[in-house]
Amino acid sequence: MSEADWDREVDVLIAGTGNGALTAALCNWEMGTRDILIIEKTDKVGGTSATSGGGIWIPDNHYARACGAEDSPEDAKTYLMGTLFGEDVPEEMIDTYIEQAPKMLRFLADRTDVVYESLEHYPDYYTNYEGARAGHRSLEPKPIAMSELGDDWKHLRWTHHMMRMFNRIHFTQVEAHTIMTQAPGWKSLLTKMLLGYVADIGWRLRTPIDRRLCTGSAGIARLYLSVKKRDIPLEFRSRLLSLVEEGGRVAGAVVEQEGQSVRVRARKGVVLGAGGFEKNQALREQYLPQPTNTEWSAGNPANEGDALLAGLSLGAKTRLMKDAWWTTTLCVPDEPTPRLAIMEKSFPGSCVVNRAGNRFANESQNYMAFQKDLFASHSDDSPNAPAWHIFDARFRRNFMVGPLMTAAMKPDWQIPKSWFDTGFVAKAATVRELAQTVGIDPEGLEATVNKMNHYAETGVDEDFHRGESAYDRYYADPNIKPNPCLATIDEAPFYAMRIEAGDFGTLGGLDTDVHGRVKLAAGGVLEGLFAVGNCSAAILPTYPGPGATLGPAMTMAYQSAKLINGIED
Repeated sequence: MSEADWDREVDVLIAGTGNGALTAALCNWEMGTRDILIIEKTDKVGGTSATSGGGIWIPDNHYARACGAEDSPEDAKTYLMGTLFGEDVPEEMIDTYIEQAPKMLRFLADRTDVVYESLEHYPDYYTNYEGARAGHRSLEPKPIAMSELGDDWKHLRWTHHMMRMFNRIHFTQVEAHTIMTQAPGWKSLLTKMLLGYVADIGWRLRTPIDRRLCTGSAGIARLYLSVKKRDIPLEFRSRLLSLVEEGGRVAGAVVEQEGQSVRVRARKGVVLGAGGFEKNQALREQYLPQPTNTEWSAGNPANEGDALLAGLSLGAKTRLMKDAWWTTTLCVPDEPTPRLAIMEKSFPGSCVVNRAGNRFANESQNYMAFQKDLFASHSDDSPNAPAWHIFDARFRRNFMVGPLMTAAMKPDWQIPKSWFDTGFVAKAATVRELAQTVGIDPEGLEATVNKMNHYAETGVDEDFHRGESAYDRYYADPNIKPNPCLATIDEAPFYAMRIEAGDFGTLGGLDTDVHGRVKLAAGGVLEGLFAVGNCSAAILPTYPGPGATLGPAMTMAYQSAKLINGIED
């Protein structure tokens, strides 16, 4: 193209507004490139990053050291090499992440409004592996008042509704753990949060959403605030249509704005941070294991693979396309998006079974590993999807179970009839009757429940070793002996809640080098094109710890900015 063929020109064009994309904008600005344009497909900032838990997993970071935690790059490498064994991840990407992630975090902390808090008690997801830590590798965003954004708070995408009390009051990961496990002080914490919400009368006149932001929306709010302070342009309803290549280099992109195609030249580079393809059913069926359905995904509805398809059209190489950030989900009737079934199935006094009434995995292990086990033994003849979470009256009384809450918070008479009619929830006087109600094999379910009751007495899960790792016990009840993850299922009535083989995003995508440059299938790289976040192939695809998606997204954004601006370590 000649200069006359471009509608506008910038130095760096960034597609997307998640953690990776906004970090790319800030790092480029701080490193010297000020002519930046951010485009966002929807009318809200944040993408899947905003709706997520917002955590980042970064070993040996300065926040952890300030808390007195002991860690080392060597232990982190040992741990990752163990958890990533057999995965298609170049070792140089692992080394780069371990080395550069703490530097990225320090860079943002020193220069921007991005602030995190170290999670002392949130363990790595595979604590039985050498080099693992029981805490201080994961961090969550420090809460922030949305009023700091001025009127632009209206452009913010909220954290997933399951992380908001009454769909209005945000809470941190630490607060969520305290409330969900009903740990000491949980009632006073709830009371404090409710009183704070009610007392903020001035803010109630603006929106029913609490002024205090936590988790994913807090992380995005801090990045967005930093972008706003630098007057970096961010244009909404701007969809990436295609990339423009000139002489083996990506020179810009075609963007759809208000129904018009706008050709944007990017003199220094294009950074793709526009999410995965979890909401594109055709791409799911092409790449992901069956069964698969966009309706089970808790990802951003706008994530239809735009960045991936744009890269593929230029011959880009891909990696890890058969995988996603797996988690079973709860598709609650009349709710806008699926809930993540993470904590509930971990609590003692319940189990998850397939249609044969059999368990297929350790329910208390991390959600990614649980669903990998689901797929590993799934077949047409012996399906594991859908599955059912089985529990009794005692469990319902003692634990919050997704939208059911506890029996005191939502008595059975308040459960919507549609939940029963659609098969999302079932209730029965006996285990056999429960099985018959939802279409599970009665003999199989009775046998499984009897096994679970025996394991609760002995403290040993002879099938899947539930409760033997530190992560298993994170959502356990320490008052239950001998195994805090195992309690009997024997108090009528009995309940079943249907769970789906869902996800919160795909993890396969454009293959990149240690600088975030997109590789070509034919060899070499596409000069001028970078990819971060879920539109790129994951660095930590086994999810070794809480925040293993956002940490790499931000780190590769930092890496790409250094290359764009000619900065060496």
